Amino acid sequence: MKLDHRDVQVWALRTGTSSGVVEQFLQVLTPDEADRAGRFHFDRDRRSFVIARGALRMLLGSYLGIAPESVPFKYGSKGKPALAQTSTLEFNASHSGGLAVFAFTDGCELGIDVEQIRPIPDGIAIAHRFFSSEEVSDLLALPVKEQERAFYLCWSRKEAYIKATGDGLSTPLDQFRVTLTPDRPVRFVHLGHSTAAAERWTLHDLQIDPGYAAALAYPDAKRPVSVSPLIEPEELLTLLDRRAKP
Repeated sequence: MKLDHRDVQVWALRTGTSSGVVEQFLQVLTPDEADRAGRFHFDRDRRSFVIARGALRMLLGSYLGIAPESVPFKYGSKGKPALAQTSTLEFNASHSGGLAVFAFTDGCELGIDVEQIRPIPDGIAIAHRFFSSEEVSDLLALPVKEQERAFYLCWSRKEAYIKATGDGLSTPLDQFRVTLTPDRPVRFVHLGHSTAAAERWTLHDLQIDPGYAAALAYPDAKRPVSVSPLIEPEELLTLLDRRAKP
């Protein structure tokens, strides 16, 4: 596959599938990754991990023109994966519930996050603990029926940012602000209370599935973003096989 300069390509994949298809994805994992998969207590979590990690390897292999099982990973101090070879290709991945999402671009760190929207009785208490005071105010100003989705929009946008920086939860979530209400453009309001820093970043809302919230963040001016239709694991195998043929 080809990635034009500055383009961001986002892939979205369902992780539920048959045992036979899971086995095909398992074949491209390293022994360490397969061992990690085997340590999941619930089979659905094991299958989800296998599909998500296998798909990441397959997509990276297609972009790089190498076998999926040969894609070399390295990890930052907070666990962010990157390519352990000379390449300008940058990527990030996330999975939640029954979906996995993957983002790829050239020469720019990026973060992507997806969150399954489900009831959380203590959502407001969590917001008070982790969101900025302005975000909490924005959340509480919404009609109650809209607050659940807005909570997950806020959370996914914050997660996308800290995944892009590679700092993980060592970055206090209440020290930067994102928009979360339907009537406001998706953006960073401030980063570390600096509006100038926020202007150097771009934030996208990703429409993947009505039952999920998803976001993409990167430290650059706005790039063209394409989002693939949500596909099944079997479809990804067929698509990549077709593209690999001369």
